[in-house]
Amino acid sequence: MSQYQISVIVGSLREDSINRKLASAIARLAPLEFSFTQVEIGGLPLYNQDDDANQAKSVKRMKEEIAASHGLLFVTPEYNRSIPGVLKNAIDHASRPYGQNVWAGKPAGVLGASPGAAGTGMAQQHLRNILAAVGVLALAQPEALIQARDGLFDEAGNIGEGSRKFLQNWMDQYVAWVKMAAQ
Repeated sequence: MSQYQISVIVGSLREDSINRKLASAIARLAPLEFSFTQVEIGGLPLYNQDDDANQAKSVKRMKEEIAASHGLLFVTPEYNRSIPGVLKNAIDHASRPYGQNVWAGKPAGVLGASPGAAGTGMAQQHLRNILAAVGVLALAQPEALIQARDGLFDEAGNIGEGSRKFLQNWMDQYVAWVKMAAQ
């Protein structure tokens, strides 16, 4: 395959989110044949099974973007030791109705950053459990439990020097994972 389209799902709605910055910065570590597009999840209605037969335009758009991708990248903050509700809502929408799950079989990476010393470890574990239930093939290793502190990003918004080697290794493993799944 010559070009890999990756759908990026950021679990934060905040424009100046650490995790939105991380999603943009880590994408720059990928080879040129990888293209990353952040999928908008903030405008989705709350999931209601009664709406399965007539999904909102925003839900259909999100599902089309995910279906067209070769892989997924989830970048999530940790809210109350789990994932944000907006992220769970997006996962629920894209897995429904039964038989129309656009997540199934997609290779994925899971990342997140938080000011806390444990990064987003709890949120990432909860997210991995949910992704397994909808058939996402999440990269198991290496994990990236990132503490957001001075130097994580440089002045240009790239990954800072102190974290670059570690996150480049993560990206290299992710790229190999997506390529392997595409074979």
